[in-house]
Amino acid sequence: MHEEITGFEAGERIALLSVWTLLGLGILEIVFAQFTGSIALLADGIDSLSDAAVSFFVWTGLHFALRRPSKRFPFGYYKVESLTALLAAVLLVGAASFIFLRSYRALTSSHVISLHLIALVVLAVTGFLSLYRALQMRGIANRYNILSLRVDARNSIKDTTSSFVAFTSVFISYLGFAQMDAIGGFLVGVYILTVAYVALRESSLVLLDAFHEPELTHEIENTIKMHREIKGLKD
Repeated sequence: MHEEITGFEAGERIALLSVWTLLGLGILEIVFAQFTGSIALLADGIDSLSDAAVSFFVWTGLHFALRRPSKRFPFGYYKVESLTALLAAVLLVGAASFIFLRSYRALTSSHVISLHLIALVVLAVTGFLSLYRALQMRGIANRYNILSLRVDARNSIKDTTSSFVAFTSVFISYLGFAQMDAIGGFLVGVYILTVAYVALRESSLVLLDAFHEPELTHEIENTIKMHREIKGLKD
């Protein structure tokens, strides 16, 4: 129990740090996207802001999970963590939809990027910062088995990958294939949807009390069968 509380406290700290980091990176990317006209940079900025909101939901869930059980919630608030993961997934779907719309408009119009070098530098910096934070978060999530933080860590790794996808798209656009910037925006949207799907599935299973641990089930059955008075087991 003490280790679980320690894990939630560590997760709460890293999630709050993640909120401010992603918020700053997202604003930075969107501001520079206005100067450069890069859709891929704008998409990655929106992605970072949505990730900041995801981290905020995760922080809220972990904060509530540390509360003591009450008369109304005698088993504690641990499912708040899974509920926030579900809310985060819904937010990601909305962010992906907006990115798809902007990318489609850019793809069907004569869209040209200016100041490619600035866009590339911003994407590289945000990508490496996101990677460092994602590895920290994944370590804590795996150590203490925290679902919402694991979703956030996976989302952060996706954010890192999408930054480098956007970087590649802007670079190819600089080489002469102008439509690649809008295509990069589409790819970032796809990355977001994949993380949203996993988060929706895992959080829904937890909220519905789904259980799938064949090894643990087999071990329990063997323990029960050790008693002579028990003749057999039925599902």
